[in-house]
Amino acid sequence: KKISGGGILMDQGIHLLDLMKYLSGEKFTEFKSFVETSFWDIELEDNAFAIMKSENNVLASLHSTATQWRHKFLLEICLEEGYITLDGFLSTTNSYAPEKLVFGKREFEDITYAMGKPRETIVSFENDDSFKMEIEEFINAVDKGTKIINGTIDDAHEAMRLVEAIYSQ
Repeated sequence: KKISGGGILMDQGIHLLDLMKYLSGEKFTEFKSFVETSFWDIELEDNAFAIMKSENNVLASLHSTATQWRHKFLLEICLEEGYITLDGFLSTTNSYAPEKLVFGKREFEDITYAMGKPRETIVSFENDDSFKMEIEEFINAVDKGTKIINGTIDDAHEAMRLVEAIYSQ
């Protein structure tokens, strides 16, 4: 605990919190959470559940777990005119794959799709160059003095603020 700083929320959940902040552009200010050790005999949490609300009434929920026995990554964004789902994650172990992005549009005009089965567009991914791009941005900042745009110290600070707010509930 002294070395890691936290359990599953700090280990994996922090990345989803960072992504939620990035995609929403919101500053979450209200929190309800449960941080539990449900299964593993450890002094850190193996499950973290959180609901967050921004000053603009944007709601976000998170479940970060070490007790879902199958690796799973699922991010759902529900909007007024439709939704976006990112299901799966390309990792070096390939245990979260396949990765697909699903777009669904609200279609109340067509009764066939109005009752919970909208048409979806599905895009699958086989490569993820995001880490390479992030490293290149960092190297350019060090070598050429360019500005860091993605993953700034402010982004890191905000992710840590969210973690601490969830832990304090």
